[in-house]
Amino acid sequence: MSAIRRLGKVAPKSSALFLCDMQEKFRKSVQYFPQIVNVSNRMLKGAQALHIPVIVTEQYPKGLGPTAAELDVTHCRIFPKTQFSMMIPEVEKHLEQLPEVRSIILCGIETQACVLQTVLDLIDLDYDVHVIADAVSSRTMVERMFALQRIREVGGYVTTSESMLFQLCRDAMHPNFKQIQQLVWEPAPDSGLLGNDSGTPV
Repeated sequence: MSAIRRLGKVAPKSSALFLCDMQEKFRKSVQYFPQIVNVSNRMLKGAQALHIPVIVTEQYPKGLGPTAAELDVTHCRIFPKTQFSMMIPEVEKHLEQLPEVRSIILCGIETQACVLQTVLDLIDLDYDVHVIADAVSSRTMVERMFALQRIREVGGYVTTSESMLFQLCRDAMHPNFKQIQQLVWEPAPDSGLLGNDSGTPV
């Protein structure tokens, strides 16, 4: 039997947004932290406009504190964790209550640890995983670059926030297109996340 070609198409009714450990304590150590929070907020607002479920994790919040204040996650499911992957038993159980979800859109930190391990676990469970390149970072760009390479190698999709929002909307006649258009009207904040020292995209 020939393998099914997976194109990574997305739709609001079959997608969920994951926000991984975007906590205030990481602000000083993670590269481009304000920029990835800005872009993650764009994705959060897009998810809310398109009625996409949002799952938030916080790594050891007792020591590392809550999600950054710029992200209004008060109406989201927030799961504390100590393991690196977001796929703790509580999150897996929550996903079981969303059987229509097959695509996970992923933002957060750090790319080489919690993000990568979440991708591996989700793909192992046969989800399509879309990592938002302008919404993930690490303490060093070397770690981020090779983590994104590994994500591609295992079948994850690496894309941008604007591309993803347009994919989810699909049509300018979508009833919520005006809200999405407002989110992408201003380009994502400029940063070094889309290139390395040689200028080669990562």
